[in-house]
Amino acid sequence: MDSHCHLADEAFAGDLEAVVARARQAGVGMALCILAAGDEQESSAAARLRRLWPDVRFAVGVHPHNAGPYKGRVGAAVEAVRSAVAAEGARAIGEIGLDYHYDFSPRDVQREVFAAQVALAAGLDLPVVIHTREADEDTLAVLEGAGEGVRGVFHCFTGDAAMARRALDIGFHVSLSGIVTFPRAATLREVAALVPADRLLIETDAPYLAPVPHRGKRNEPAFVTRVAEAVAAARGVPAEEISALATRNLQDFLGPTVSLPTA
Repeated sequence: MDSHCHLADEAFAGDLEAVVARARQAGVGMALCILAAGDEQESSAAARLRRLWPDVRFAVGVHPHNAGPYKGRVGAAVEAVRSAVAAEGARAIGEIGLDYHYDFSPRDVQREVFAAQVALAAGLDLPVVIHTREADEDTLAVLEGAGEGVRGVFHCFTGDAAMARRALDIGFHVSLSGIVTFPRAATLREVAALVPADRLLIETDAPYLAPVPHRGKRNEPAFVTRVAEAVAAARGVPAEEISALATRNLQDFLGPTVSLPTA
């Protein structure tokens, strides 16, 4: 039930089979793997992952860090994502959004590319996987401005209760990562307690953000069980209950699998 990981990243190239085996041994039945639209290396890794773990699902998109090259040609970004959705049988578009912390791409270009992908997702009836960092107001403005038909998840949620309620108010899911296990993450544990059971997802964001007690190590889907334990403690329920509802929510969120065209 890892709702967000980057298993096509080169960080897993050397031991992907073992990583998948550990996830299964830990009881992680499915995962959503994020791919960069148009990245041939990640697409090749995704094909390998699909063979190793048939229950993996995929999302594709243009990350805000990568929006810069599409300045003045947002249509090309849309077509890159549309093509990747078909090629990968993707069940979501993402991760997409805004990142004003690093500003690797101009903010105006980020917003244009983001809005165009949100519109594409609505047209394809696919959910969006949102990345927002130090850009919450603009992120919400794009989503609210897109009108009805937009649904999705705020991945690796790091906001407060007020931000969580705003995300919930527009019909989005909230996904909590290993950060919820960090000693100073009391605010996130408050969020974990308030999100309705049918809107809660959990994730690793592997290979990033390994939870306690694995901080400083490469993260992997097997470690999502630590996130489930922290969320369960915040809600006062067994960890098994969180794992079960997170799995059910991810299945409902992604919908039925799309078969890839045969060669």
